[in-house]
Amino acid sequence: MSGKETPVLVVGGGIGGLSTALALSRKGIPVQVLEQAPEFKEIGAGIQLGPNVFRMFEVLGLTEQMFHWCAFPEGLEFRDSITAETIVDMKIDKRFHDKYHAPYGVIHRADMLNVILDACKKSNLIKLAISQKVVAIDDTGSGVTVKTESGETYQGSALVGCDGLWSTVREKIVGDGKPVVSGHIAYRAVLPTSEWPVEYRIPKMIVWCGEKTHLVHYPLRRGELFNLVVVFHSDRYEEGWDTYGDPAELHARFADKCEPVRTLLTKVNAWKMWVLCDRPAIKNWSQGRITLLGDAAHPMLQYLAQGGNTAMEDAVCLANQIEAMPGDYEAAFKKYQELRYLRTARVQLMARVFGEIYHASGVNRELRNKLLREWSQEGSLDMSWLYGHQPELPRVGNIPMPAPTRLAS
Repeated sequence: MSGKETPVLVVGGGIGGLSTALALSRKGIPVQVLEQAPEFKEIGAGIQLGPNVFRMFEVLGLTEQMFHWCAFPEGLEFRDSITAETIVDMKIDKRFHDKYHAPYGVIHRADMLNVILDACKKSNLIKLAISQKVVAIDDTGSGVTVKTESGETYQGSALVGCDGLWSTVREKIVGDGKPVVSGHIAYRAVLPTSEWPVEYRIPKMIVWCGEKTHLVHYPLRRGELFNLVVVFHSDRYEEGWDTYGDPAELHARFADKCEPVRTLLTKVNAWKMWVLCDRPAIKNWSQGRITLLGDAAHPMLQYLAQGGNTAMEDAVCLANQIEAMPGDYEAAFKKYQELRYLRTARVQLMARVFGEIYHASGVNRELRNKLLREWSQEGSLDMSWLYGHQPELPRVGNIPMPAPTRLAS
């Protein structure tokens, strides 16, 4: 394909949208990205990177840059936030790497987005437009026309909706209304490592599981920062990801937790909050020359840390199908969703299940602790279904094991 052809329109310039643009450009397909915000920017803090997404970095030529910005934790601990006991201490070591042939990392969302954005800017097949909120979409049968709030009109050969949980494109082709509010609310904060309590300044992901609450913290940006996310059940509802939280509500929800957890909460005086939502899994997210990707297609709760990871898998799979069926976007989109819907549905469903596990109460909490201990001792916490090779994606060789992250003093 050549850059003279009508581009594929990508609505949304987040991780999913820019990954889609990059994956298509690697196939020689021109792309026009339309981002409604005045700049390409990630709101949020840390994002966990499973071995499955490192394979996508390799396919897209991003591994070295992502390695530069990542922190690589040496383990994952589950602790009981009421008793402070360690339930499970899983090592992310050579044995883990040999099992999945790729590392496990954590990265600041802004750093991840910037790596992908920089790669897009280097491609002469990708055009980037900001402040372009899509208000009308017309699939003519031979192409797609988009009109934006600013009065611009864009012509494309096809359109990929990567516009997230509140997708405008999804409403046009699926029409299932607003996302499902989970009743869980998350507060997040990022601190310099020097301000993080010394006793918890360790290169691990630590999850404190409680009754209808949990807290997770881990290093970011090569160990220079610490990410803290607190989740609890709440009736509060705020649309969007960039609202300041209420510290009084936060501390009230954790009043009965162990001293270490309460102490960690006092270290932060400026919290951002968001309400956690998802949607039921669907089988069809394409219509004619329009399809969806990432959160627009299959939004999921954060308990498996797979939202950005699966969006990048989508992007690689979609680009492969478009390449395999040149010019027949409707067939390519149908094949793409056929290959992806069960995979993403499983992650959506299991994210809900893991949320219940994290927030178990009473006897269920005791049973959770018992089973996690037993499974870890037996070595049966196998996540190959999530982290292993997926048949619809390119097979990637062994990705080198990175050096452990050293925390800033």
